[in-house]
Amino acid sequence: MELAYIPSPSRGVLHLGPIPLRGYAFCIIIGVFVAVWLGNKRWIARGGRAGTVADIAVWAVPFGLVGGRIYHVITDYQLYFSEGQDWVDAFKIWEGGLGIWGAIAFGAVGAWIGCRRRGIPLPAWADTLAPGIALAQAIGRWGNWFNQELYGRRTDVPWALEITSSTDGRVPGLYHPTFLYESLWCIGVAALVIWADRRFRLGHGRAFALYVAAYCVGRFWIEYMRVDEAHHFLGLRLNGWTAIVVFVLAVVYFVLSARKRPGREEVVEPGVSDDGDADADADDKDDSGAAVDLDKEPDAAKKESAESDAESADTKDEKDEAESAKKG
Repeated sequence: MELAYIPSPSRGVLHLGPIPLRGYAFCIIIGVFVAVWLGNKRWIARGGRAGTVADIAVWAVPFGLVGGRIYHVITDYQLYFSEGQDWVDAFKIWEGGLGIWGAIAFGAVGAWIGCRRRGIPLPAWADTLAPGIALAQAIGRWGNWFNQELYGRRTDVPWALEITSSTDGRVPGLYHPTFLYESLWCIGVAALVIWADRRFRLGHGRAFALYVAAYCVGRFWIEYMRVDEAHHFLGLRLNGWTAIVVFVLAVVYFVLSARKRPGREEVVEPGVSDDGDADADADDKDDSGAAVDLDKEPDAAKKESAESDAESADTKDEKDEAESAKKG
């Protein structure tokens, strides 16, 4: 009899009347909210306007979900298009199956569209959101726990995961909880990015590149432990090779960016001052473009205007008298 293990939920969905409440979907939604919340705080700290991160996320999140599903379906096509499978299941995203590689790639396209519409540099936005994305992944991995999926090899460690379902080829037993390993790794990645960003003032996409590289390191060894069906090349799972390639690209970008564009962006959002407020230069001028002291009382301002008009009139009269004297 096992004395300690992590139990799996008996089911991953609860029904509120006719409405299904799925644990996997809840984890994804909570992760998105955490990423946007943290990203908004970091964006404001860098001089941006509150709400900008959420506005761009409206573009990035749908693109990311679509991209994540497309990557999963393409790399695990046998689950949907082989003999005896129903291709309609490829659209059932609530049953699990999002590839982080596709989610990040397509999400970046959506973010680029949102940033372009706001005149914001994409690298600055990505740097701000990087640790939030890692935390979103940490939360989202618990959706795999609800679905009893993506576990590792059999084990008898005290923190083993108990699999009770026998559907889709599962064999009940105790396995390495790779979902938990990746969740904890992502929390560590988020902490690393936040520390490095504060310590070295990373800019121009380097905080995001650090997140990608650090995540790939963890994903590689976690992928090696998984036992679910996957395509293999030269003895490695497809996602293992993807992690290697993406890691190299992230490191190359980090190094080249540091050489070509050292430091951090001074302005991340056009039209916003250092304290996060919209520039008020236009409000400090009157209709003629002259500067106006806004601290003065209205009556004082009117008095100054009247005195200025009187001085202008006196000057004009003096010029007229001088011209008359010359003619005389």
